Amino acid sequence: MNFTKFDLQKELTYKASRSSGKGGQNVNKVATKVELLFNLQQSALFNDEDKIWLSGKLQNMLNRGGLIHLTNEESRSQLTNKELALDKLYSILAQAIQRPKIRKAIKVSKHAKAKRLEQKRLHSVKKQLRKNDY
Repeated sequence: MNFTKFDLQKELTYKASRSSGKGGQNVNKVATKVELLFNLQQSALFNDEDKIWLSGKLQNMLNRGGLIHLTNEESRSQLTNKELALDKLYSILAQAIQRPKIRKAIKVSKHAKAKRLEQKRLHSVKKQLRKNDY
């Protein structure tokens, strides 16, 4: 992974609005809901190859403009909601950037092949002994 939360935070845009969640009278006065916008294509954190990879992995999360749009209104605090949204984006990107490990094809050893065939032969013999020949 070649990016940190601090690097990521430099490229984010935040919008705040009134939350529909808990908070009593506070809900009507303070903008605690946080919307986080991240432009993947204009990011300096990723090279072109990574951007193509991430676009494919996160295609369901990208809007028409190529932005990742997350909202958070879990907390009564705007700052806490910003931190939670940033953590969520970081975990999404960190998980999506991981490339699958390339499987190396190996040859089955002679011993393993012989052991498997012997087990098959013994199983066959066991079934042959069960037969009733009248």
